[in-house]
Amino acid sequence: MDHQAAFTDLNRLPDAMPRTQFAAWGTGKRVRRCSMIQHLRFFFEAGVDTPLWPEDMDSPYGYPCDLSRLPISQETQTELARLSQWYQSSIDWDYPPDPSPWPDEELQGFKQQAHAALEVLRRELGEGWIVRDESLL
Repeated sequence: MDHQAAFTDLNRLPDAMPRTQFAAWGTGKRVRRCSMIQHLRFFFEAGVDTPLWPEDMDSPYGYPCDLSRLPISQETQTELARLSQWYQSSIDWDYPPDPSPWPDEELQGFKQQAHAALEVLRRELGEGWIVRDESLL
């Protein structure tokens, strides 16, 4: 397919699809472009202050994600950082392979709050984002 045919196909996108208008380089015509979907992974890691990891290590959001770079509220940023900090206490830092020092009640409370924060995060990011839960909680 030549470039002109590719631009023509882009112009046939359904009206319901999100897109922006821009001038096609060298053609003098306007074409439509679909918005890109952003992908994040959600899991907690020892010694890390965020549960969000982009699929692309060269992401503009950092690797792991710098929460302040994401289009989410300050409250959600604070909650995700708080959960990451709380997660650190689940590790026996004297000998990390040992079982977690958390009692079952604390583990259940952490799971509930982490899942609630994930749902809020997904709502705030909206349709242009996919956040995969890889937390194993």
